[in-house]
Amino acid sequence: MMNQVGTGRGMPIARRHLLGLAAALPLTGVAGAAQVRDTVPGESWDARWQRLMREDYPHLFRYRAENAEVLAAGKPVGIVFMGDSITEGWRGKRPAFFSAGRIGRGIGGQTTPQMLARFQQDVVNLKPRYVHLMAGTNDIAGNTGPMSAEDTHNNFRAMAAIAKANDIGLILASIPPASAFPWRPGLDVLGPIAAHNRWLRQFAAEQKATYVDYHPALAGPDGGMKPGMADDGVHPTDAGYDVMASVLSPVLKRLKV
Repeated sequence: MMNQVGTGRGMPIARRHLLGLAAALPLTGVAGAAQVRDTVPGESWDARWQRLMREDYPHLFRYRAENAEVLAAGKPVGIVFMGDSITEGWRGKRPAFFSAGRIGRGIGGQTTPQMLARFQQDVVNLKPRYVHLMAGTNDIAGNTGPMSAEDTHNNFRAMAAIAKANDIGLILASIPPASAFPWRPGLDVLGPIAAHNRWLRQFAAEQKATYVDYHPALAGPDGGMKPGMADDGVHPTDAGYDVMASVLSPVLKRLKV
């Protein structure tokens, strides 16, 4: 269980605010949802990213149809994996890991504010028992603009509060190791990753959430990925995902998800 934030009549003030925010989030971009296209012929990745930032900032279009199928099936959801390309690639490369009741909701390039904006649609509405939240890589990279560490932490706080308000258990994952981001050459990433992970561990303890640390299994002496664990130093290979699964599986077994 996680501590309440603020107090007020009947329900914590901050929680009332967050629930109101969460209720409004799915409306973002809905009016134009039918017109949002995932890809356009001849469009570069950067051009696509900028277009979607304008048309549907949280990328709500991405999983809307899949979410409808999950809800129509009426089967219980044990856990939703919310994250960026590392989470998206996990489902893509190791689909068998996402067995019945395990739902992948990663989107490449995403930052924590984007995940917060789709948290209601892609997590809460599916009524999972748990959410596995792995994020922060793209905050450090500044994919949606410059962000301070406190900005990132506030987004984690907001998602944690929304999860708690909806009786969803929280699993916080460490930001995976990397010594450099290929799309942001020259950026210091070792220090920020380490600092964020220290904060995530402490925050998980404060919230009585589960913290899953992939670093000991993935990181080499330089703080980056061990050889063979990532294609580009950031995104795990099949072997990298197998190592991550070996770290997480005992946790999921204990939680029965």
